[in-house]
Amino acid sequence: MFDFNIGILYSILLIIAVSFAFALILVNQIKKRKIKNPDVKHISSAIREGARAFLNKEYKAVILFVIIAGCLLFVKDYRMGLAFLTGALFSALSGNIGMKIATLSNGRVAEALKDGVKPGLNIAFNSGSVMGIVVSGLGLLGIVVLYLLFRDPQLIYGFGFGASSVALFARVGGGIYTKAADVGADIVGKVEAGIPEDDPRNPAVIADNVGDNVGDVAGMGADLFESYVDSIIVAMVLGASLVSTGLINYVMTPLLIAGIGLLSSLIGIILINVLSRDDAQKVFNLGTIITAAVSIGLVFALDYFVVHSGFKVSSVYLIGLFAGLGIGYWSQYYTSSDYIPTRRIAEESQTGGATNIIAGLATGMKSTSGPIIMISIAILLAYKLLGIYGIAVSGVGMLSILALTLAVDCYGPVADNAAGIAEMAHLGPEIRERAEKLDAVGNTTAAVGKGFAIGSAALTSLALLMGYLCMAHIKILDLTNPYVFTGIFIGGLLPFLFSSLVMEAVGRAATKIIEEVRRQFTEIKGLREGKAKAEYGKCVEIVTSGALREMILPAVLAIITPIIIGFIFGKEALGGLLVGSITTGFLLAVMMANSGGAWDNAKKYIESGKLGGKGSATHKAAVIGDTVGDPFKDTAGPSLNILIKLISIVAILIAPLL
Repeated sequence: MFDFNIGILYSILLIIAVSFAFALILVNQIKKRKIKNPDVKHISSAIREGARAFLNKEYKAVILFVIIAGCLLFVKDYRMGLAFLTGALFSALSGNIGMKIATLSNGRVAEALKDGVKPGLNIAFNSGSVMGIVVSGLGLLGIVVLYLLFRDPQLIYGFGFGASSVALFARVGGGIYTKAADVGADIVGKVEAGIPEDDPRNPAVIADNVGDNVGDVAGMGADLFESYVDSIIVAMVLGASLVSTGLINYVMTPLLIAGIGLLSSLIGIILINVLSRDDAQKVFNLGTIITAAVSIGLVFALDYFVVHSGFKVSSVYLIGLFAGLGIGYWSQYYTSSDYIPTRRIAEESQTGGATNIIAGLATGMKSTSGPIIMISIAILLAYKLLGIYGIAVSGVGMLSILALTLAVDCYGPVADNAAGIAEMAHLGPEIRERAEKLDAVGNTTAAVGKGFAIGSAALTSLALLMGYLCMAHIKILDLTNPYVFTGIFIGGLLPFLFSSLVMEAVGRAATKIIEEVRRQFTEIKGLREGKAKAEYGKCVEIVTSGALREMILPAVLAIITPIIIGFIFGKEALGGLLVGSITTGFLLAVMMANSGGAWDNAKKYIESGKLGGKGSATHKAAVIGDTVGDPFKDTAGPSLNILIKLISIVAILIAPLL
């Protein structure tokens, strides 16, 4: 007799195979564009080598933890250990592939801009599309294969833990790298030496471009890979307790929704390539809307013909998808220079760096209201329809079209690198202007992507919290219990302490870069005048070593804290810890991401010729704000996404032992 559930799994594997084949086609299209300019080729190669060297060193550091944790899980249950190792491998693989394609594309984008904006846009977007497809495809592949092997979704939590572990190191290490290099390059280059961004005279400029790839491509990919797989796994686990009403059970439903989202994303990627024109933002928005519409139609058809939930499953899916898109576009409003909040920060820069900082912080704090309200409404509606399973499925819905949303997000770092390469290779003002146009859109898509990542982390963490309470057999967290309250306080503290550690790490690594850049400007005769070449490799080496050393303490804190609280104070205290960390972690992450994005775009708004333009006192004040915002939006803020999810996963894994 035909098992419909198994048939569904094989159909998902077919979708994954098609998506991987499509990604290969995109890679071949990118490779067909040859780099002819020798300077572009040299600079692109230096960026690629720097990024590869950092990731290789980072993975060597991570592998020790992976082996130790894997062995401990093997002792508990060899299947859990196998799932953990698979999750770690797939997460590392997705980040590595995405970064490789991004560094392969940046120089090609710069050269393609000679033929207009559209050719460069296509290459940059297709590079991001490969990353989106690989992250979604590998995540879904790992879960499907492990479920076919074990038939127990609880064992697949190990896959999520493996993904979380690599994501933490990739996000923290990559974030420290990219912002230390960026801050160092800006402070000495723009502020002290008065030279433009991405000027080849700046010794830190290659390290800065490398950082865009290890932080915003590999790091972001690992972050969303983790959210994606965690949301599916917890929905499967919670679905196992429900009685199915249709042709497939509630364990299969999240997998099929994810498969539909991947298929819809492929359609959206094709449409964006077909519709591509000079106005990239409108094309991306239209492609996202069409992808969402296709996905919604298919999920409602699935619900009607296969799930038979009375449209409850499709409704909670819709709630999660709309909440994710809503948070993304809310972030766009608060961070884009097209709108009032960012322009106000630019205007405040006219009276100095202090007023710029005050305006940026106030903007970030105010911006937390929308995401909190949207997530709260999504939680209440989803719970009303399908209980805690509904909350989990809404998280899957939010991340279902990840392949497309990540493609749009990862387009940004490639466009940023292309703009830098155009400047360093002296391709001319027209090419630089076109590259800056793509880069400006990339800043907006990055802000939307960060808002989306934060929202998905919050919803996924809440679902994981529900999963923990079920695993620990806790029916209610009693606030009159002092252990619960203690856990909430410590959990609330953790995101602040974690952020402090990574911010200090950026500061220490940036200080070393600043000292090295100053040394080169002083000791290398003719460097400031452009008559001598900078020693780029020294800065790459310094920031690589610094980032890897600095990432260890925050990572250990995130993993050890829930274990200590759980075993010393008990399972109720650990539940409180999760509540506290999710609450403050979500708010702090939104505030930091939006403050940082707004500071960045306020600076770019001034650089476009407004309020005095480049080199003015207003511009220098905006550079200070942007420098503060860099570790906010690209290190501490995004790392909090992983912190709150990782704590929840660790809690679930140790729950049976408490």
